Amino acid sequence: MMGDPGAEMSAVGPGRAHAVAEPLPPRDAIAALSDFVDRHPRLFVLTGAGASADSGIPCYRDADGEWQRSPPVLLRDFLSSETARQRYWARSLVGWPIVAAAQPNSTHYALAHLEASERVEQLVTQNVDGLHERAGSRNVIELHGNLGRVVCVDCGARWARADIQRTLEQQNAAPLTAIAAVAPDGDADVRGVDYSRLHVPRCGQCDGTLKPDVVFFGDGVPRERVARALSALARADAMLVVGSSLMVYSGYRFCESARALGKPIAAVNLGRTRADDLLSLKLESGCAEALAALLAQVETRKSIRAGR
Repeated sequence: MMGDPGAEMSAVGPGRAHAVAEPLPPRDAIAALSDFVDRHPRLFVLTGAGASADSGIPCYRDADGEWQRSPPVLLRDFLSSETARQRYWARSLVGWPIVAAAQPNSTHYALAHLEASERVEQLVTQNVDGLHERAGSRNVIELHGNLGRVVCVDCGARWARADIQRTLEQQNAAPLTAIAAVAPDGDADVRGVDYSRLHVPRCGQCDGTLKPDVVFFGDGVPRERVARALSALARADAMLVVGSSLMVYSGYRFCESARALGKPIAAVNLGRTRADDLLSLKLESGCAEALAALLAQVETRKSIRAGR
């Protein structure tokens, strides 16, 4: 399968101001991306929400990189306010089943295959859905944590999010919410909600405050994760961005570091990214179509080299 009929590739030199190149035909765009992978066999891959879009998990931003949903719960509010925790868990009660039911798509499987072929030095994801691991990727740094885990902020005990969901459903048997729209990260935008009716789950070990094991907006990525990722980037030949607008600094920082290290950057993303002026290649396409086509091209070239 080849790329999205609407796919376009822009080609500019690394570190130069972004120039809008003439769109290449889809086959040429995928071939250019395949050339990039061939020239740089040890890839540092960064994925964002677009990588999971074809699994039914919505993205945060539109094609211009603008926020397209209601504001999330901030960490300081979650920790200091029972009302904020009620709001979070009411929305999560509705939204979590969407993430729990999601299945890996062609993007996840293609990256797992490239890793198995020793073409990926490190996979770093901004997503918290765990789909890369479920697709078979083994060397994954989850920058923002994993929504499938819950941690007690008081005693440190950890719980499976599926267990907390059962508790929420048992303690809140009456419908509390009306879905307005499913949102990213196991959240849901809801209307007509009386959050004060929600029973917030508590730690089964110390009765402390439970928090999803993810980096909230307003929080910082743990330094150890960033250090591991930067070390891997230093070992890599190039960087590949898949499905991220890079508007959040936790991802964009790696583009800055790649530029400082003189490593080229390619991106597959629908719409604008914060790093457009740093890219050597940009494929404007849905991730699943592009990565499936890339993998097919890589395997075809491998077979030709092997004489099959």
